[in-house]
Formats: sequence, structure tokens, C-alpha cells
Amino acid sequence: MTALPSARGAARAMQAGVDALVVVLCVLVAAGGGVPAALGAAFAFVYAVGRFALGGVVRSEARPAVRPAVLGWAGLLTALAVAAALAAPAGLWLAFPVFLVQLHVLPAVAGVVAVAATTAVTVAVGTSRTGASAGAVLGPVIGAAVCVGVVLGVRAVIAEAEERRLLLQDLVEARSVLAERERADAVVAERERLAREIHDTLAQGLTSIELVLRAADVALAGGDLARARDLVATARTAAAENLAEARAFVRGLPSPLVRAGLADALTTLAARTTERTGLAVDVRTSGDVHPLPEQVEQALWRVAQQALANTAEHAGARRATVTLSYLGDAVALDVVDDGRGFDPAAGRAAGRGRGLAGMSARVEELGGTLHVESTTGAGTAVAAEVPV
Repeated sequence: MTALPSARGAARAMQAGVDALVVVLCVLVAAGGGVPAALGAAFAFVYAVGRFALGGVVRSEARPAVRPAVLGWAGLLTALAVAAALAAPAGLWLAFPVFLVQLHVLPAVAGVVAVAATTAVTVAVGTSRTGASAGAVLGPVIGAAVCVGVVLGVRAVIAEAEERRLLLQDLVEARSVLAERERADAVVAERERLAREIHDTLAQGLTSIELVLRAADVALAGGDLARARDLVATARTAAAENLAEARAFVRGLPSPLVRAGLADALTTLAARTTERTGLAVDVRTSGDVHPLPEQVEQALWRVAQQALANTAEHAGARRATVTLSYLGDAVALDVVDDGRGFDPAAGRAAGRGRGLAGMSARVEELGGTLHVESTTGAGTAVAAEVPV
């Protein structure tokens, strides 16, 4: 990632200022006279070589370790400036670009020390030539102080911009990690949803068909061809219904039964369960029956379907009761059977109970709750409540 525009802009502006200052001061030194032309030209040449060969005086990136070549360049410019000051009063002007070079190429403390030393030499040269006047002392001192303030201020701005750049880089990386984690979580959630839908449609339908065909096989073994034909016809009907459920799932539509209303769908489900498994199922409603949001009806329908399938397959029950209660700001569904019951905690510990986990996930997605109460030998009660 490149430096922030503010850091690059400050560095470029400062570099341009230093370059302009060197040009102007070299012109002033040449115009002032007394300084050998070769000495002035050598100063300008050394500055230009270092300026372009060493990457410039001012840098916007994080400050690297000081290289020997840079130290040699700054030292040579300092020596040439001192020589020019000794040659003539006009040579003192070259001390100011040297201050800037020292402050930029050296660490902060070392740069200030170098500027102070160069200032002391400049003041000594000036006072030895003209005496201890205010101009000879205050001119170099004030110039050095201004250079120190400006350069340290710019370096502080550049350092702050660099810190902001690093913070922004960390933020971008953190957002990338967060986005990848959210994507992975979304993939897992979608897989869970697909597994739940497949379990509640294809798996339940195939289980029902398998039970009916098993009964048809028993009827055939007993010579009851009429009963066997009826059971095969029931299995075919179940297969067609299961195919319709699967197609609705793929298209993102509710179960075909639910489209007619939840109460009617539960009545149909009870009749089919009784026909295919022999489990007697009663459906009861309480409260003011009214249409519910589609997702609520679909979730409660799946809960009832799964609960009755579990009862028929595992509970050994003779009777089950499905109660749909309209509670005003909520709707409740209870499925109670008189089967053998089980220990819910033991089932979860053994890693079983995908059906129960799926029911709970459906209800919780709608902000509802699902409770399962069961005791071995005393039946099972599944209670779901969803706000509407």
C-alpha cells in the first residue's frame, strides 16, 4: 500500500522548497562575490548528485536506517558550506540549505545537534570577520531555529500520515478477514438450512414410503393382495407428494399443503399419518383462527410433520394430539403422544436428534421457542411458540 496522499504531498512540497532554496542561495552567493566560483559550483553539483542519486532530501515513506552514503553526502555539503563562509560573508547563505539537509537525513536528535554545531561554526566565522554584532549572531541562530521548527513539524505530519496509513492497512486487512469469516459462516448456515430442508422433505417422505412398503410386503406374505395393492397405491401417492415437496423446496415455495392454511394442512397431515402408519392423530385448534405469515405457517407445519414422524417411527405410540393455539400476538403448536418416551439429554449427548435440532432451529429463526418434555415410559410433548 502506498503512502497517503497527504504524506506524499507534504514531502513533495518540502522537497520542492529545499530545491528552490538551494538555487536561490547559490545565486545570492554568486552575486555577493568573494566566494570562488568553483566552490559554489561544487556545492550545487554535490547537492544535485545527492538529491537524485540518493532518493531526495525529503522522503514520505517510513524513515529507513541512515546509510553511510547519505551521511557522507551531508558531511560533504557541510564542509563546502563552511569553506564558502570562510571565503566570504556571502558564503554564509549556504548554511541554510545545509541545515535542512542535516535535519532530514539524520534522526531528530542527531539532526538538531548537527544544526547547532553548524550554527556555532557559522556564528564564529561571522563574528571573527565583522565582530560580535547582533546580525552576525541572530541571523544564523534564527535561521537555524526556523529550519528546525519547520522540518520537525513536517516530519511529525509525515509520521502521523504513516501511522494513519498503517492503521488503514490494518483496518482493510481486518475487514477482509471479517468478510471471509462472514462468507464461511454464511456457507455453513446455508448448508445447515439445506440439510434441514432435505431431512424434512426427502428423508421424511422416503421414510414414510419405506414404512408403507414394508407393510405391503407383510400383506403380500400373508396373501392379502387387496391390502398390498392399497398400500402400494399409498406409497405411490406419498412419492408424488414428496416430489411436490421437493420441487417447492427447490423453488423456495412453501409446502403445497400449507398454501391452503395451517389448520387445514395439519388436518391433512394427521389423516395421512394415520393412513400410512396406523397412528391415531387428533387435531385441535383454539383461539381466533386467522391466516399467519407464510414463514410462520411453514415453520410450524415442519415442526408438526417432524414431531409426528418421530412419534410414528420411534415412540411406539397409539395416539397423538396436535393442538394449534392462536394467542393473539403469538401462535403455539403442541404435539403430545402416549409413546414410550425418551431422555432428551441422553439423546443430545449421544449425537442423535437431528430432527429435534432442526425443529428448534426453525422456531428460533422466527424469534420463538421450542421445548421438548419427555420421560421414559410416559410419552413425549413438543411445544413450539412463535410471535406473530
